[in-house]
Amino acid sequence: MPCLYRTRNSGFGIPYTKPETRNPKPETRNPDPKPNHNPHPPMKKKWLKIVGGILLVLVLMFAWFYSIVTVTEPKPKDLSAVNLRRETRAPDFYSIGNNKFKKSNSGLWEMYLEGPAFERGVINGKLCSELAQKQEHAFIGQIKKIVPSSFYLFFLKMFVAWFNRNLDDNVPEEYRQEIFGVSRSASDEYDYIATKYQRILNYHAAHDIGHALQDKSMVVGCTSFSTWGNQSADSSLIIARNFDFYVGDAFAEDKIIFFVKPDSGYKFMSVAWGGMVGVVSGMNEAGLTVTINAGKSDIPSGASTPISILAREILQYASTIKEAWAIANKRNTFVSEALMIGSLKDHETGIIEKSPTQIGLLNAAENKILCSNHFQSAPFIKDEANLKNQAESDSPYRYERLEELIDEAGQMDVEKAISILRNRKGLKNADLGMGNQKAINQLNAHHSIVFKP
Repeated sequence: MPCLYRTRNSGFGIPYTKPETRNPKPETRNPDPKPNHNPHPPMKKKWLKIVGGILLVLVLMFAWFYSIVTVTEPKPKDLSAVNLRRETRAPDFYSIGNNKFKKSNSGLWEMYLEGPAFERGVINGKLCSELAQKQEHAFIGQIKKIVPSSFYLFFLKMFVAWFNRNLDDNVPEEYRQEIFGVSRSASDEYDYIATKYQRILNYHAAHDIGHALQDKSMVVGCTSFSTWGNQSADSSLIIARNFDFYVGDAFAEDKIIFFVKPDSGYKFMSVAWGGMVGVVSGMNEAGLTVTINAGKSDIPSGASTPISILAREILQYASTIKEAWAIANKRNTFVSEALMIGSLKDHETGIIEKSPTQIGLLNAAENKILCSNHFQSAPFIKDEANLKNQAESDSPYRYERLEELIDEAGQMDVEKAISILRNRKGLKNADLGMGNQKAINQLNAHHSIVFKP
């Protein structure tokens, strides 16, 4: 019989064969001694370089921007005034030496100041520090109300900084020193906007910038007039005006009547608010008065002398219309503005009409002169901006209404002048409603005043 032989690992005599490995070890290859690098960097690195470059350019641009817009503070020779302390004499009555600040029975604040520029400013700031800080808070609050967006507020801040980059070069040194003194008492709360000095300096151009930015609509307009000779009851020179400048109700709550005895020029008084060195309505000891009325002009390209500073310089250093004209003629201004100049020495009133490019003087044909917000002197009769203003604004209507009221009043006196400033009716006593722009009294005046030099 045939035999079956059992071999190792085989039950049926089949010769043993080593099974093939199912997962063979991959063959190891030597790495390429010279790897083939991509000659172009990955996209991620390329974008990082681009973003880094853009950031570097932006940083350099901002550094350059801030170096351009930073205003250099004045350097007074004598800083001893900063050590002066305010004394409280009674409720709402403060003093520093001969300088006094008190609330009168009328409810208006009154301040007397004397001395050199920086000292006057320091004392001004110390005497009414609470009111000045309240004014700034109200002013900033109104801006935030008008421009609620943080982005647009930042843009506005940059615009004003750039626009006013040369502002200090257009303000006489005396008033820079005085503003610097006032700024020593400014609030720390708004240092994120700018330095205290730069903020207070810029606020003196707020009327001009606001006027320029809203100029296309001329949202508000001041009205003023003057009579003398046979047009006044006792032949006296009378000047009356509404100062229509609205920055919220809170801003107009605490008006200050300033009485200033500077170390040079004429003593003067003006109606303003805490922190204000410029003039919008005032009269000096020589019997010269200054009031301002906005006119129509294009948006300016850069800083010039703020109109309130020009009005202050005229009030402090002029006693006649001719002297006021000489001062106005040597200064460049932001925007178009009419300066009504009443002069006791001349016994008449004239209007200096000034734009960034030209200047004119209006003298009265009769013993009266009227002013709304369009220009009347020869250089502006055919001026395109002035003609457009007359065609599109309420200025001619208010002028005609003012003529009507003055004619009805007959010979002018102080009481009649006040009545005209308060009038809310239209032509032929038409009912215009409350706060109409065509009315003499638009219910938005910061203050009204009648001067009788």
